[in-house]
Amino acid sequence: MTVRHPNADVIERFYSALQRRDAAGMADCYHRDIHFSDEAFTDLRGPKAGAMWRMLCERGKDLKVEFADVVADERSGRAHWEAWYTFSATGRTVHNVIEAQFEFRDGKIVRHRDTFDFWRWSRQAFGPLGVMLGWTPFLKQRVRREAGRALERFMQKRDA
Repeated sequence: MTVRHPNADVIERFYSALQRRDAAGMADCYHRDIHFSDEAFTDLRGPKAGAMWRMLCERGKDLKVEFADVVADERSGRAHWEAWYTFSATGRTVHNVIEAQFEFRDGKIVRHRDTFDFWRWSRQAFGPLGVMLGWTPFLKQRVRREAGRALERFMQKRDA
């Protein structure tokens, strides 16, 4: 019988909280020194990572999440997850397929890296513009810039 590592439970708690749009529950799985990155948010550290999930959970009224293939050991872990939602900038429906990699410290996630096919995502999120420009650095940089600005505005409103 294979014994499941407790860090796999941390990953499951994280995605179960995301399914409920429970950003506080997600942040509880993160170490205070968390470093998150994906195709849109490339370098979020500490409270910014939790704020990003809080923003996405609050805005994602139609967010649906499924996860599978959770594996973890003492130092690292991974999971496959998929999200269905309406991209707020265009009103278009997106089905994003994501592979997540994790590192752990003190029983919490200290590094979280999500990867997905940006061109596939951009074709859904932007339609013809994504088809034409989704593979270019131009659109990726634009999305990153806008995502960063949206997070900064969200965090400023929360602090006000």
